[in-house]
Amino acid sequence: MKTGGQLIVEALKANGVTRVSCVPGESYLAVLDALYDSGIDVLVCRQEGGAAMMADSWGRLTGQPGICMVTRGPGATNASAGLHVAMQDSIPMILFIGQVQRDAREREAFQEVEYRRAFTEFAKWVGEIDDARRIPEFVTRAFAIATSGRPGPVVLTLPEDMLMDMVEAPQAQHYMPVESHPGKSQIVQFETMLRAARRPMFIIGGTRWSEEAVADFRTFAERFHVPVGCSFRRQMLFDHMHTCYAGDVGIGINPTLAREIKDSDLIVLLGARMSEMPSSGYTLLDIPYPSQKIVHVFPDPEELGRIYRPDLAICAGPAEFVSAIKDLEEPAWPIWAERSAAMHDAYLKWSTPPKTGPGAVQMGPIMEWIEANCAKDTVFTNGAGNYATWLHRFHRFQAYNTQSAPTSGSMGYGLPAAVAAKHLFPEREVVCFAGDGCFMMHGQEFITAVRYKLPIITVLVNNGTYGTIRMHQEREFPGRVSATDLVNPDFVAFAAAYGGHGERVEKTEDFGPAFERARASGKPSIIEIMLDAEAITPARTLTQIREKA
Repeated sequence: MKTGGQLIVEALKANGVTRVSCVPGESYLAVLDALYDSGIDVLVCRQEGGAAMMADSWGRLTGQPGICMVTRGPGATNASAGLHVAMQDSIPMILFIGQVQRDAREREAFQEVEYRRAFTEFAKWVGEIDDARRIPEFVTRAFAIATSGRPGPVVLTLPEDMLMDMVEAPQAQHYMPVESHPGKSQIVQFETMLRAARRPMFIIGGTRWSEEAVADFRTFAERFHVPVGCSFRRQMLFDHMHTCYAGDVGIGINPTLAREIKDSDLIVLLGARMSEMPSSGYTLLDIPYPSQKIVHVFPDPEELGRIYRPDLAICAGPAEFVSAIKDLEEPAWPIWAERSAAMHDAYLKWSTPPKTGPGAVQMGPIMEWIEANCAKDTVFTNGAGNYATWLHRFHRFQAYNTQSAPTSGSMGYGLPAAVAAKHLFPEREVVCFAGDGCFMMHGQEFITAVRYKLPIITVLVNNGTYGTIRMHQEREFPGRVSATDLVNPDFVAFAAAYGGHGERVEKTEDFGPAFERARASGKPSIIEIMLDAEAITPARTLTQIREKA
């Protein structure tokens, strides 16, 4: 006989869970008690949105569901921000929510929410466990749904009294992963289409990759001399210094790369949905019938043909597809190699940062310093904002599992993601990029890094404004600044008050020594970069945007 709380933890352990993030609540005290001597690491967070984003980052970096636990009502709705990230980004995650007791349901009891109605758009499945004897069944199903097809988040709600029930239940077992494989005839058709193409292009993205699959695909691209682009914020999937790398297919795409995609005669979308951001607002490919021939490889049949009608649709995970094509005999097409080399050269020029700009601090030389002084396996995290352009465009990713950033464009993601990444990879350096607006969304999780002695380094770009919105504002309503100026704390004092290390950079040449001191401190650190708001983008100033408008 075990309590429902004990059965929840037992099922988590049976499925390989070693860490959870949470904000505690009285609605799931029985689970917290069962975690006490379970051997599972519990990261106690300061806001449920941060806790959910940590779980998303674990799922993003491991491919296994990140686990988050929150209380009912406001706790659950706070967590919905991280749930939305996981849904849009196809990240496996399970959110456990404490729920009101069963005999109070449908009375609008204290903090009651009907999550099957409220969270349907945010999750692949929302379930409530009314009978503790069914906990192994529900948890096993949650893991299977979160990882199958297009991965995503699952929500399980736990009535408080159910968790206290003493019941007999079957011993929990590990879920059985379901993989989808391409058919032999599909591989033959793919090979025929590839050999017939003069200007092929691969765009890779999505989830369900592995380190082995990434390495095998790099070898395939090298043998075939095909150009490869990475979908928005999936840049860690291909070595940027490889001669086949053509650049990132995302916000602010290199115009040269955009033209090459439009001029291609065969596009292979491998693992990518090619949604609004990577498609440049649905302009790179015609909808529903692209002018290029399309091979779309995706693990969920519901996505195939949803936006673009492919000439060949293959329902398969990227790892399984790469395994099926890696030994194909390469054709002798010198034009492919020449085109790939030209596209890679264009990428190198595009990703070389500018030397100068407005103000006393220049982000271009700072990015060059980071490139020269951070190891290839450094994990970079970020949220959303114009500051992220410096990392997105000018950092050259060279290793798998070195990026944790939201394709959904969620602000506040970078810091909790960095905490999760450092907890997962304590031997690797973790650098968080944040803007002043982005950081303050979940800045309280800096104390979580301090509590668990996770020496992340946050590069905080402070320009005193919600930069992306200000940029759009100047373009659409020039000179009429409204609701975008910010007043910020002293972030150096903020870091010190939380028990971390703080630095302020007011001149470009101060950055390198500040970073080294932060690194040497062994503490969670904030390096505040005082960037002139005029330097709103690498290419144009606020004044130039306003004058053009």
